[in-house]
Amino acid sequence: MNCSTKNLIANYYSSVDEIPSKVWSSLNANDNVYFKKAFLKSIEDNHENLDFFYVVLLDEAQNAKCFGSIQIVDFYFETVKNDLESFAKRVKEFGQKLNLFPKKKPFKLLICGNTFVSGEHGVLIANGFDKKQTIKELAKAILNYVNKNDKLQIDAFLLKDFVNESLSITNELKDYNYHPFSVEPNMVLHIDESWQNFDDYLQALKTKFRVKAKKAFKLSASLTVKTVTKNSIEEQLPKMEELYKKVAKNASFNLSDFNLSTYKDFINQLNSNYIIKTYYLEDKMVGFMTGVINNKSLDAHFVGIDYNLNKQLAIYQRMLYDYIKIAIDHNLKTLNFGRTASEIKSSVGAEPQDLTMYLRHKKSITNKLIKLFLMRVQPTPFRQNLPFKNKPQ
Repeated sequence: MNCSTKNLIANYYSSVDEIPSKVWSSLNANDNVYFKKAFLKSIEDNHENLDFFYVVLLDEAQNAKCFGSIQIVDFYFETVKNDLESFAKRVKEFGQKLNLFPKKKPFKLLICGNTFVSGEHGVLIANGFDKKQTIKELAKAILNYVNKNDKLQIDAFLLKDFVNESLSITNELKDYNYHPFSVEPNMVLHIDESWQNFDDYLQALKTKFRVKAKKAFKLSASLTVKTVTKNSIEEQLPKMEELYKKVAKNASFNLSDFNLSTYKDFINQLNSNYIIKTYYLEDKMVGFMTGVINNKSLDAHFVGIDYNLNKQLAIYQRMLYDYIKIAIDHNLKTLNFGRTASEIKSSVGAEPQDLTMYLRHKKSITNKLIKLFLMRVQPTPFRQNLPFKNKPQ
């Protein structure tokens, strides 16, 4: 589908397979795992519960200048938990009284970004173009597509997750009545160049945190850690799914559930750049962790934990240290732990990286109500630990 106006040329695709190969080369998309065709195709193929489409903006010479990855999810206010749970319930009840929110149908949310990964993985702008102007063109292109497709029945639009350095660009979305709000930060560990191995990392810790790390390894000593391969993924997947559901159930906020069958594609396509490790107590799987190496970063993805054994075996704590060891062994620069459990992640050296989302409801009256709701949305406060000897207090 094509949409051309005086100042906008946009092509829309319902599947990543439809996108011409020259688009990927124009955007240098293969430099980033999250914008590789194979990665996007894996997400698309394994999540039939979501609707997908992709936006490609073109310049006057028909060269691709921007790519937007779109998913449409069924969102339920009931998934909002913790300190915002009661407020979300009031917003929903008030909105339904005014016929602003559907009573029996789910809330249709269009997401420009990656539903299953934290970070700027939904918008790619080619070098040499005015990024402020391009982000506004993308917002206009998304709106045009929805307005021309009545079957979509979109309630709201969400663009996610932008770091502080991008806000001078993405704040242009306010001109299209998008409201910015802060979400839980991405916890990032910067790998010191002097760390040649995991022991170097341990020596960089203050005594208190080094003792904590050694205790975690002692408690988890009975665990056997296995690297999941192309040949073993099928056998281990059912138990991994069971453990993942336990973690997802406890999450304070979920846009959509991840289909772990996607891992089979990731392992085949990304090879050693996609990492899955499982943790066994004798013959029982009690945890798993996943991550992707993207350029010089290791991005932690989903984990699964047997909460009944987590404390006594320090399963999650052990996973955090194993992520660090992987990052050091691969000579990477950063380790992105993602959201949630910010305090425990800070205890191993991670620091918060603020993320901002932008939300807009399709109806103007509801959009004003949404703005009031978003003013109440704040990241959960946590105590930032400072575990390194040479870091200032």
